[in-house]
Parts: sequence; C-alpha cells; structure tokens
Amino acid sequence: MTTSLADHLRSLPDESLAALLQLRPDLVVPVPADVSALAIRAQSRVSVARALDGLDQFTLQILDAARLTRNPDDATTATDTVLAMATAGPHPPAPTAVRAAVGRLRALFLLYGPEHALQVLPAVDEVSPYPAGLGRPAAELDPRAAALCADPAKLRRTVLAAPPSARAILDRLAAGPPVGSVPPGALQAPPLGAADPVLTDPTNGGAPTGSPVRWLVDNRLLVPATTGSSTASGTVELPREVGLLLRRDSGPLGPLRTSPPPVAAAPREPKAVDSAGAGQTMEVVRHTEGLLEQLADEPAPVLRSGGIGVRDLRRLARTAGLDEPSTALLLEVAYAAGLLGELEMPGATTGRYGADQQVLPTGGYEVWRAASLAQRWEQLARAWLTMTRQVGLVGRRDDRDRPITALSAEAERASVPATRRAVLGVLADLEPATAPTPEEVQELLDWRSPRRSRGRDAAHREVLAEAAQLGVTGLGALTSYGRLLLGDLTSTDERGDDPLGVHADVESGDPSSTARALDALLPAPVDHFLVQADLTVVVPGPPEPALAVELEAMTELESAGGASVHRVTTASVRRALDSGYTADDLHDVFRRRSRTPVPQGLTYLIDDVARKHGGLRVGLAGAYLRSDDETLISEVLADRRLESLALRRLAPTVLCTQYQVGRLLGALRDAGYAPVQEDGTGSTVLARPRIRRAPPRVSVTTRTIDPLAAPKLPMPRLLGVVEHIRRGDAAARAARRAPAVVRGGAPGLGGGPVPAHTHSEALAVLQQAVRDKALVWVGYVDAHGATASRLLKPVSIGAGYLRAEDERTEMLHTFALHRITAAVVAD
Repeated sequence: MTTSLADHLRSLPDESLAALLQLRPDLVVPVPADVSALAIRAQSRVSVARALDGLDQFTLQILDAARLTRNPDDATTATDTVLAMATAGPHPPAPTAVRAAVGRLRALFLLYGPEHALQVLPAVDEVSPYPAGLGRPAAELDPRAAALCADPAKLRRTVLAAPPSARAILDRLAAGPPVGSVPPGALQAPPLGAADPVLTDPTNGGAPTGSPVRWLVDNRLLVPATTGSSTASGTVELPREVGLLLRRDSGPLGPLRTSPPPVAAAPREPKAVDSAGAGQTMEVVRHTEGLLEQLADEPAPVLRSGGIGVRDLRRLARTAGLDEPSTALLLEVAYAAGLLGELEMPGATTGRYGADQQVLPTGGYEVWRAASLAQRWEQLARAWLTMTRQVGLVGRRDDRDRPITALSAEAERASVPATRRAVLGVLADLEPATAPTPEEVQELLDWRSPRRSRGRDAAHREVLAEAAQLGVTGLGALTSYGRLLLGDLTSTDERGDDPLGVHADVESGDPSSTARALDALLPAPVDHFLVQADLTVVVPGPPEPALAVELEAMTELESAGGASVHRVTTASVRRALDSGYTADDLHDVFRRRSRTPVPQGLTYLIDDVARKHGGLRVGLAGAYLRSDDETLISEVLADRRLESLALRRLAPTVLCTQYQVGRLLGALRDAGYAPVQEDGTGSTVLARPRIRRAPPRVSVTTRTIDPLAAPKLPMPRLLGVVEHIRRGDAAARAARRAPAVVRGGAPGLGGGPVPAHTHSEALAVLQQAVRDKALVWVGYVDAHGATASRLLKPVSIGAGYLRAEDERTEMLHTFALHRITAAVVAD
C-alpha cells in the first residue's frame, strides 16, 4: 500500500502536493528526502493522529462510514457507498455535505484513490480502532456469536428477550465505545433468572437474582475479550452486528449533525460587552502594576524547587486586595510578558528557601509603564494567549503530593495555547456579543474537534474564567478588541512568514489595531487633576505617564479606579523634597496640573515642610548632625525622644552619634524633624529610591501561538519544498539506474561479482570525460561516510578537486578526488 500511495502522490501536480503539505504541515518537519519517504510519513500513526485531531464530528463520522463500507476483498470503498450509509438514518444529511466531507478527507489523504475505489490509510484503524463506536464483526470475536448474528430474526428475538438491566447495558455499549469493563465476579455469577439465588455482593456485578452481564455473555450478545487462548479478565465487547441492530432508530453512524449545535442565548448589546471588558482591562493593568511595584519594594525569593512560595503569594494577594488565584494569574502573565524575572543574589541563601534568586521586575517594566494603557493591556493579553502555563494548576498538588506554586515548572503545559485559541475561536465564530454558557461552549468544542476536547472540560472553563478576568471577554461574550487580537495572532500563525512574531505596526512603533480599538473604548488619559480643600487630589480618569510619576512622588494613593483619589500629606511632600523637588517645583506642578484653585492650606503645607527640610544635615561619624541654627541643635540634643541615639556635641552647631546615617535619619524624622543627608563635600544627597531590576527577558509573544503545532509555511516556500522532494525522487531513481560499481555493490549481489575498479582508473575516466565533454556516473563517499552516486558532466580537474555539472539539477559542484570511488562513462 505504501507503493500505491507513493505512486498516487507522484502523479499529483506540484500545486496539489503543496496543498497537502499546507494542510498537514508536520509532513515537512524535516523535509522528506523523496516521495516515497513522504508517503511513509503520511501513513505514520503520529501524523494521522494529528490530521484526525483537526477534524469536526461530522467529518469523522463520514470517515467512519468509509471504514465500515470497505470491501473485504480489496479494502476499498466508493463515494456512493459512503453516501448511502450516511443517509440511511431517519434524519439524513444533505448529499452535498457528505461529498464535501469526503473531499476534505481526500485533501488530507486520509482517503485516497479514485471515487469508485477509495482507500483508507491503515493508521486510521490503529489510531481509532472502533469506527463509529461499533465493535469488531462477530466473526472476528467468537464463532457462536457469529452464528447468532448470521440469523437476523433470531438475533432480534434474543435482543428483545433481554431483561431491562441487560438491555440498559446493551444500549450503553451500542452508543460507543463497544468495550466495557465488568467487576471480577460478574462473569462467574449465575445469570439473571437462574434457579440458585445469589447473595447481594458488589463483586458479582448484578442484583441478588443474578448478573446481567453473565446473561448477555451466555446469550452471545456480549463476547469476553480474549488475549491469545485466555480470556481477558473483566472486559467484554459488543459485536458490530448487535450494535447496528440497536442503532436501527438513529442510523448506523448515530445522529449526524452537519453544522455546530445552536446557542440558545440571545446576543447582548455590543456596547455593553465592550464597556464591561474595557473596564476590566483598566483593573488588570492597575493590579499588575501594583503587584510589580510590591515586588520591586520587597522581592520574593525563589523556592529551591522553583517558583514563588505560598506565603509570598498570600502576602502579595493581601496587599493588592486580590484573591490568590487572581494574583497567580497576573504574576504568570507578567512573567510571560517579560515584565518579571529572576535576579541572582549570591550569598542570600536562607534556610527557609535554600535559593539565591529573587523575583522582581525586569528592565522591560519601565518601558511597559511608559506605554499607553491599551498597549500595556495588549502586551499582557498577548502573553496570556501564547504562554504555556496552566495557571489553574497553581495551588493543587502534583503527583508527589507537593503543592504547585506560581512560576514553578510544574504548571507548564505545552497544549494550553491551543486550548485558549480553540475556546476563544468558538466565541469568535458566533454572532458578535453572543454570550454562550460554559456548557454550550463545551458542546461547540465537542463538535468542532471531538478528539482534542475529550476530557478537557475543566481546562475549557479555566480559559473562560481567565478571559473574563483579563478583560478579553465582557459579560460572557468576546469583546470587539478581543476579536481583533485573536484574529491578529491567528493570521500571523497561519501566514508563517514572520517567524519572530514581530508585526510591521509594532516595528514602526504605531499602535496595533487592537490597541486602537481599545483606546476608543477607554477614557482618554488626563494631564490634570482637581485639588480640594481637604488636600485630596482627584484624577478624573487614567493619568498619563508623566502625571502618574508626579503623583507617585508627591501624594499618597487613597483609592484607585476609573477616577483615582490621592492625598497630599507632610510625609508625601517630604518624600518629594527628598527625591529632588524644590518648593517652587511643587508649587509649579500643582498650579500647572490643577483645574481648580490651589487651596491656601496646600501652599502653607509645602512652604512649612520646605522651610524645615534640610535644616539639619546628616553625615558619617557613625553619623554626624550639623545645622547653622544653634538653637535647633540644642533642641535636638535636649529631645528625650532621641536619647537612644546617644548624641554628643562636637561644636556649637555639630552633633555626632555612633549609629549609621540611616538610623539617625529615621529617628529624626519619626521625632518630627526634617533632616537631609549630605556627602563629604556638603552637597545634598537626593533620596531617590534605588531601583533594582532583574535581567531582561524575552516575551513569549515572539513565538508561535501553538508550540506543539508544526510551522505553517507560505505557498511559495511549500512549492520550493515540493521541488526539493521531486529532485530527491529523481535522484533516487537515477541512483537505481547507476552501474553497480558506482553504487558500491559487493560481489555476489545482483548479477554476480562486480569487477574491481581502482582509483587510478576512475581518474583516467574523468580526464577523458573532461576532454570529450561526456556524461559520467561518479561514485563517492560524502562527509558522513555514506556512499552516493551522481550523473555528472566533468568541467575540470585540478588541485585535488573535480568540478562538474550535475545533470539533474544543472548546478556546478566540487568533489574531492580522494573521496571518488569509481567513475563509469554513461551509456
């Protein structure tokens, strides 16, 4: 069959072969050497399983129809035969839909050959052993069951005579799969209706009157699975003929649905969906920035096993006002976006953690903060869609009963990006603003890709919850900007012509279509605020980056949201003065930014703190304290709150202490003074916070959305791959035509002993071929030690090398003479 498929592939035009490679990109990784290698790979179990995973439920059922209608003699079927089985049920699909499904299967080469003699790839039966959920024919299971199935009337009477409990088992196995497991004692217990009573026992598999499984086995409606000459313990199989009889009301393939199941929910108002999602995006960006600022102030140590500890996660969640799952999600997304990283801390090993790394923001965090709110959210959303982290596993226990922590390797799952894309793809294919229930989403996924969605209900619900939390969806529906983001990522993945994942609009610095759409929904960034008489500062919208930096330096945040509230305090003014602002600078900021008159109390507060600020000077002694105001020095020396510093006077305006500068500054400020630090020259030392950052990390958004999928190549590159395969096929045929002495044949192979051919004889043949411009078969040993042969037209010989033109590729090659083993003039 391999030869038949290879011959069929050889007969295809280049465009059709390239279309096959486009539909099944795993066939070109690596590029096959020739068409025979391509045919073998196309029939492999792994490649066929990948192709089946992408098919919808209806197409898989049509493939099952082709498998069930194969001719026992030559294992072929026909399109008309498949159509007849597919339309045999009470609600037959349209013939055009069936033929379209057959066309999809033929395009994938799961079916190949002419329409009247279609063949199914053998690996399909290996990947899915039970077509349409039906068992094997009775003749392959048991002769007595085959005899029963050979008499249709007797088979119907036997099924009708089955007790209710036995009939329930038959109906369950008829729906598929046809194999079931039974308790150990079920096959040994007396059947239903037996004279001897059976005590109630969970091991006998039935009621006190007997075992329904034993009744079915005794009446040949179920056959115990066998391995060789022994019966496999506790496994039974329903013969195919019995399953088809039980499906007489629904058709041999079961219910057929040519389109996805409908969604009962009515579409919501698109503006309401976008507004709800946009509001959530603001919260996501704000909470992410808050978490990163917390980690900048107090980095979290990395556990010995990797990740952030449970206590640190709880601390971050408590400070940010979030629950632990939400905190873990934002940390994972920020890490995937390259905003978080590990910093080596030699010598920082502790007994609790046993690690010398800390998690804190990277240098990319500063760039992210300077971007617009929409661009910041887009970077986080792209990272979420492409990261291979299943955040729902955080907090659970692994196989060794150890907790899975945030940022640990145990939460890595390579299939998660494809799951997110599948779930959001279901929402994107619905009418805009449609909000299906999780159950409806699962039904749609079961129809679109039943093999992939099987057993992944919990993962799909996690994706829906994370999408709502990140603002990708609003009110349960996909937002307009979320649809643009998904389309952008999907189109990039399908194009395959941007391997680094860098888009043209990103390269030019312009906002993407997603960011522009979200910007239109968000309130415009403001460059002003409103100062009130109680010294509160109200920012009526998201502040632009420059204003946010000024507010952080001069005020204390009281409440955040669409409109944030800050307060000016003595400590905040002193902090601004410590970081380099002057009183005039602060007055100018409030006068320039405020849309309301600056309260007189705020002016007095700034002037009062500024007048006291720097009245005391702190340096090293341990530390010294000096001031031009002798009275102020005397006041500090007499202050009982500072007795612990053990201050002593060195001069009328100078005091010193044995403690370090930091402690002296803190004690003076706690006592209500406003000192500043100076260096050895008397210049003021600005108290800007020291920013520590982890090394830069590359965001996961630069890689393909599905790490498990083979790269999708554009059609021009696929045509180049087809040309390479054609050349390899021609080379293989040419190698078979080469003389035995060139192929490196051994005596006794083929037609007898091969005559000796020395190296000097080969050189003589090549020299003569150069003069005669004749074609020569050349055998040589390549760099890997493998023997090969080519049909060449020698051009020149010199300096130990042969320059010759390959007759097949018409390209000039150079061969080392010492690697040439034989040369024979072509006929």
